[in-house]
Amino acid sequence: MNQEPKDWLEAELLETLDEDYEIELEDAALSEEIRRIYREKRPDEMDRKLYFRELLRLQAELIKLQDWVAHTKEKVVVIFEGRDSAGKGGAIKRITQRLNPRVVRTVALPAPSDREKTQWYFQRYVPHLPAGGEIVLFDRSWYNRAGVERVMGFATEQQVDQFFLDVPEFERMLVRSGIRLVKYWFSITDEEQQLRFLMRIHDPLKQWKLSPMDLQSRVRWEAYTKAKEDMLEHTNIPEAPWYIVPANDKKRARLNCMSHLLSLIPYGDVPHEEVTLPDRVFNPDYERDVLSRELYVPQKY
Repeated sequence: MNQEPKDWLEAELLETLDEDYEIELEDAALSEEIRRIYREKRPDEMDRKLYFRELLRLQAELIKLQDWVAHTKEKVVVIFEGRDSAGKGGAIKRITQRLNPRVVRTVALPAPSDREKTQWYFQRYVPHLPAGGEIVLFDRSWYNRAGVERVMGFATEQQVDQFFLDVPEFERMLVRSGIRLVKYWFSITDEEQQLRFLMRIHDPLKQWKLSPMDLQSRVRWEAYTKAKEDMLEHTNIPEAPWYIVPANDKKRARLNCMSHLLSLIPYGDVPHEEVTLPDRVFNPDYERDVLSRELYVPQKY
């Protein structure tokens, strides 16, 4: 018997929530000791039901934004920067969760190759910029030069000074070309970063996120702070200002970032053709082949 429409919609909603809970599990898989410490430090965490209600509402608006960008052939670049473990990846994951990867894509480049090190600094980022009708999210960007490369000694002070001279004009060129450029810095406290690193150390599902570079960021906290302050001073231009996202509370940070991004772009409803499901065509001469059982994935669950 077919489900009533209301029952069907309820089932769809439950499935949607199941997917969200599955993603949120990454924040729950902590050792009991770390979980206890984290609860003590975060007594005012956002209500879970309110969080999911707002997340779904904002994701619905992001779908409208995506459709508007595709329809109007707009070009959008969003840069996500911040300290290690500040929550950039989690925010990007929730932004893109329900969007079309052909329209909205994430760029997270590895360390430059020997060949790329000899190129113009911005050269390896340029091929990833959007065409008309695309949104590109940079999970770290050319600002590596002002942050990790500077602090870890991968770039000389002369190269950093040249970067600070070049990047404002580079970004003005992007804006003049019609790209909407948005820059976010996810900000967390020293204590919060330490807690999140401890969570990663004690959580086997997150240990892959820890690299020697991440651990060095604890040692060099003050150097990173100074580098961030210099970066904001030199690159906070009217054409592409920085927006700081307080990120000690991951859930609030995600929602605030999504809401702010939506507020910056004058998107609206776009015309859609009405979608109707065509009737199935039956061919009386067609017989479906019986496939070998070896072709099927074993049904273990």
